Amino acid sequence: MKSIYVGNLPFSATEDEVRALFAAHGEVESVRLMTDRDTGRPRGFGFVQMGARDALAAIEALNGYNLGGRDLRVNEAQERKPMGSRASRW
Repeated sequence: MKSIYVGNLPFSATEDEVRALFAAHGEVESVRLMTDRDTGRPRGFGFVQMGARDALAAIEALNGYNLGGRDLRVNEAQERKPMGSRASRW
């Protein structure tokens, strides 16, 4: 299973819309669109989980794809690096 980062999403995009877009390239395991914790408004990016082969096909096909007037940024998601504590810098 691969996690795909989808950036520059229009704020009007829904999980169903993103799922349908990626489903054209293989089986979609899950879709998660990120929202602002305080306001609940969309943040314009999300993550899609697909099988490895389907994920590579989707990334190739959809990177730069225009959705709602915005060119999507689609690539393999990277693990978040842990934030170091300030104490460790001294």
